[in-house]
Amino acid sequence: MGTNPSDSNQGSPRRLVLPSLVMSSFSAQSGQILTSLLLIDIGLTFGLSVGAAGQIRTLSASVAVVGALMMGVLSVRYSHKGLLMAGLLFLSVSALGCSLAPGFNVMLVAYSLTGLGLAFYSPMTTTLVGEHFPLEKRPGAIGWVVAGMSISYLIGVVGISFFANLGGWRLSFLGYVLPISLFSLLLAGIGIPSKSKSPHARTSTGSLLDGFKATFSNTSAVACLVSVVFSSAAWQFGVLYGMSFLRQRFMLSTGTVSMVMMGTSLSYTFGSLISGRLVNRLGRKTLTVSTMSLVGALTVIGPILPNLHLYLASSLVCCFFSGMMGTSSNSLTIEQVPTFRGTMMSLNSAALQLGYTFGAGAGGFILLVFDYVVLGVTLGAMGIAGATILHLLAVDPTKK
Repeated sequence: MGTNPSDSNQGSPRRLVLPSLVMSSFSAQSGQILTSLLLIDIGLTFGLSVGAAGQIRTLSASVAVVGALMMGVLSVRYSHKGLLMAGLLFLSVSALGCSLAPGFNVMLVAYSLTGLGLAFYSPMTTTLVGEHFPLEKRPGAIGWVVAGMSISYLIGVVGISFFANLGGWRLSFLGYVLPISLFSLLLAGIGIPSKSKSPHARTSTGSLLDGFKATFSNTSAVACLVSVVFSSAAWQFGVLYGMSFLRQRFMLSTGTVSMVMMGTSLSYTFGSLISGRLVNRLGRKTLTVSTMSLVGALTVIGPILPNLHLYLASSLVCCFFSGMMGTSSNSLTIEQVPTFRGTMMSLNSAALQLGYTFGAGAGGFILLVFDYVVLGVTLGAMGIAGATILHLLAVDPTKK
């Protein structure tokens, strides 16, 4: 399938569109950074183990799966900008609720709103890239959006640690996560146009389920979604349990772990931006399959390595390829069903959160019964499986 001519004829996007989308990605990660960095502390507050406390992420991801499926319908009828802003509002309410949660059950409910916010925000950022940027500029824009997530880690560990040292994880939610979410909501309202010149930005006049039918009848699109489930499950070792692994295996302090997180975030940022430059040259599918395979392999190897220095080196390389994978995978997926980009990317978000749910839930169980080595082997193998499925069944629609 060739490129859509209209895509190449899109006008230049408004100046604040990309900064608004990058800031949305930046803010959406703040709550997840906090739970990754301070999961042990949250568990101690409520008298829970790391594996049990990690289930706040499991429930959040489960809610995100349901929310993303809803978005597959909502995105056909409603403004993509409005849906993005609704997601950012949910993130703000979640941060406030977590900071005030008197018990773990309330914490579960409050943090689940983060999942709902991610379900709204995540597919809309890439969908809006497809609406406001021509084909040849999309990988670069997606690279910056993906980099926004890792830059959030780079800056967030400093801000979150600062507030945690002042008043614990609750103050980190109130003093850092909440203001960032509110600022991104304001910027999105100002910087993103309500309408796009793209022919695919208009709302559909067909059935609400047409987007689902178009996606699930496309073998390549389904392969992309399945590979995302597996690769995002594998990535849970790094984003959820990796920092706790460092603190428990190598007895590192929270401050030292924060420095490590900054280094891995910087590596991820470089990977996502470099991938944005390489996608058009190397191909969306080729780059995604290769980087997904490498991330899976490094996830298996990491916890087996005998000392801290080797593990840190492995983590930096893994995060670099993960950044590349994030950009190339989104660049491949966004082109699968261009007429229903909102639905396709909503399903992509559902697949992402489904992988997070399984990775977080299985990871917590494995840590309760086994150890980090078994966790790395299990999740890493899933990443390799995702790359295999993509290699066998997916195609790049932009290549004739």
